[in-house]
Amino acid sequence: MKRNACLMAMLVALACGVMVALTRAQTGSTKHAFTPDAIPYGPAPAFVPPGAQIAILEGNPTATTGDYTLRLKMPDGYRIAPHWHPKRENVTVISGTFKVGMGDRFDESKMGDFPAGSFAYLDPDMHHYAMASGEVVVQVHGMSPMQFNYVNPDDDPSRKK
Repeated sequence: MKRNACLMAMLVALACGVMVALTRAQTGSTKHAFTPDAIPYGPAPAFVPPGAQIAILEGNPTATTGDYTLRLKMPDGYRIAPHWHPKRENVTVISGTFKVGMGDRFDESKMGDFPAGSFAYLDPDMHHYAMASGEVVVQVHGMSPMQFNYVNPDDDPSRKK
């Protein structure tokens, strides 16, 4: 009986310690954990079309080295023209249906539907394009620097003024 009580007390102390550690991690200057309503979205960078929002969860996608994790929130019908990346891109669909096609021309009839919970990785230099069906949130992670190279340079929104 004493042994069970001692074991229970140790488990309670361990659980309290874990809760205190998680609370401290979230109240520090750098967040290491996010609840969905606390994800800090802001305007997306100029190299994607206007209308999307981005949240950098970890790292710096524009750094010369290191890991990054970001979320991209897109409104219904949002399109990203055919492009490629020099480094591997890992994508998880958090919500909505993300449509993706492969190739140099945007062709909606050749796109696959990826509902929430889907995961895909795209190796370097794979030409692809995407579209949001409903509001879509995707999480992208990889190695910095993240670079967008549009197949047709005229599709690059950062070049349009």
